[in-house]
Amino acid sequence: MNALIYDFARWLDTHAWSTGLHESYYMYNWIESTHVLALMLSLGMLFLIDLRMLGLALPQVPATTIAQRLNVPMLAGFSVMIITGLLLFYAIPVRTSQSLWFRIKVVLLVAAALNAWLFHRRLRAAGGGWDAAPRAPLPLRVGAALSLLFWALIVMCGRFIAYDWFDCNADPAPLIGALAGCVPGQEQF
Repeated sequence: MNALIYDFARWLDTHAWSTGLHESYYMYNWIESTHVLALMLSLGMLFLIDLRMLGLALPQVPATTIAQRLNVPMLAGFSVMIITGLLLFYAIPVRTSQSLWFRIKVVLLVAAALNAWLFHRRLRAAGGGWDAAPRAPLPLRVGAALSLLFWALIVMCGRFIAYDWFDCNADPAPLIGALAGCVPGQEQF
């Protein structure tokens, strides 16, 4: 599997747009800054919703009111964040795909998406009788707490991608190398 990911990353790296984006004096920085700003927007809205579910923020405001008002900017932020994240990967595909932090981040993104899907499923099942209560029912509070945890870890891993502590060029231990996607005998980034 690591060889397949490595070959795909090498193929992406051969594209002139990938190289141009990475070597651009301004564009890469603009995309990275936009990614962080979109992250702040979307996670700011999400965290407020999660904190409301936990009863830690705005307990006097009905949960559906907060969700209705914050969903549009939150989804707009997520959309921009996904697009800019893909562009950041496209700009440096080999190094990024062989970063242990990136791989952990991808796993956490999948876990966060699954948690969001389960959260919305539980939300529909819970009905609306709790909407004015200061705290959501326990299954929704668990989903909100997991959401906060997953996204905090995703942000930390995203920040760590910039460092090469466990990347393939740092000659990591065999287990770390396998988890990072190092392919023996292949030229590293």
